[in-house]
Amino acid sequence: MLKHEFTGTPFTIGVEEELMIMDADSLELAQEIEAILDAVPENAAGEVKPELMQSVLEVATEPCPDVRTAGEQLAGLRREVAEIAERRGLRIGASGTHPSALWEDQLIVERPRYRELAEGLGYIARQELIFGTHVHVAVNGPNKAVYVADGIRQYLPLLLGLSSNSPFWRGAETGMMSSRTPVFRAFPRVGIPPHYGGWEIYSRRVELMMKSGAIPDYTYLWFDVRPHPNLGTVETRVFDQQTRLEHTLALAALTAALVHRFAALFDAQEPMVEAPTELVDDNKVRAALTGMEGELIDFATEREVSAGDMARDLLSELREHAQELGCADELAGIEDLLERGTGARRQLRMWKRRKDMRELAREIAEATRA
Repeated sequence: MLKHEFTGTPFTIGVEEELMIMDADSLELAQEIEAILDAVPENAAGEVKPELMQSVLEVATEPCPDVRTAGEQLAGLRREVAEIAERRGLRIGASGTHPSALWEDQLIVERPRYRELAEGLGYIARQELIFGTHVHVAVNGPNKAVYVADGIRQYLPLLLGLSSNSPFWRGAETGMMSSRTPVFRAFPRVGIPPHYGGWEIYSRRVELMMKSGAIPDYTYLWFDVRPHPNLGTVETRVFDQQTRLEHTLALAALTAALVHRFAALFDAQEPMVEAPTELVDDNKVRAALTGMEGELIDFATEREVSAGDMARDLLSELREHAQELGCADELAGIEDLLERGTGARRQLRMWKRRKDMRELAREIAEATRA
């Protein structure tokens, strides 16, 4: 079976954010990742890394004891890369997509993994001009990790709806709250993962894919939630990138509380009921289209319910878990998304005021910096 590191302190947390590099004047994407990487100090807390496109950078925290510490690191990383960018006539922005950028104008990063990816997937990889947030939460035990990932699986559409922050694509209002979702959907091994049921099944299925030559290793499974054996975490990857840091932290706290809840259910030997993939996926499409402003299928009642009501019910269930993890204050940020609108709704309000893509990108950059 696969080797794993599900042996560490449970519920430590790490967060990764994918950010846009933009020209300060035009606010279009700029192919400047190498210039920014060259200027990052060696003693920076956390990491600044490249992604597939040269106009994208990733900031990643170290494993942190709680969400608040992760937030402090992310704030420092955002500030660091923003200052580096501004000294070079650039701006940093955070959103699920750039409002007007074209993938045809982007260059692939000169790294073997990304060059091979672009060559192997061709158009599918080249048009992946999207930005997401990934949240890692440590879990002690491989079977528990798979149980937790199986549990989070049914909540992926709700998490996407709360994070929806990409209503624009290629200079057009798409009518979707998360246009990032259908773009990434073209990749293989993405979206709603299988319900694995246990470590042995997960391990055998991953090894089969590796042995057959489908993937080099499990990190090429880009599902919306996945066990991460090398890090000993469950990684939730469904989120659109958030413009405001407090919303990233709210989603991180929600994820951590979900992990804590399912870990407790595993310890109590509560059976995991498999949610049908076709229903979870239907919910995900609904969430991509309407964010938190539509209805989702409630698996308990098998009926449509308001996405907002579903989120508030979940918050009530998770409050004690968040308090135990020390992230109740950060979790309260979900209420801001419910009351004032997700990032997508806020972008649409910005757009309505001026109908200017450049000014929309500028406002995104300013909100990212704040």
